[in-house]
Amino acid sequence: MIGKIACLVLFCMAVAMPRHAEALTCYQVTYNLMGCLSYLTNTGDLGSCCAGVKALHSAANTQLHRQTACTCIQFAGRAIPGIDWDKASDLPGICEVEVHAEINPSTDCSMIE
Repeated sequence: MIGKIACLVLFCMAVAMPRHAEALTCYQVTYNLMGCLSYLTNTGDLGSCCAGVKALHSAANTQLHRQTACTCIQFAGRAIPGIDWDKASDLPGICEVEVHAEINPSTDCSMIE
């Protein structure tokens, strides 16, 4: 069930988000983080999650990209039932990447540098 919801979220994000030649899209964000889904919903282990986190970290190389990633993560997290936001907040440390804000639904993405 969670897999179907995640696929629906990915499709909706791909359709709804504007496309810019070099812009980071919600599709890219969620694609990179799909390997984290079972870990973040307490149904599996970390698996390939860190590879996706590191790929997203590399792709989010501007302030606008980081703000977009933040917004997309929040949108997907609200749309997928059972996301453990404490685990989401711990991912950067676990995967050894530095992020510019805490990962949670109340972060003001517009303030990310």
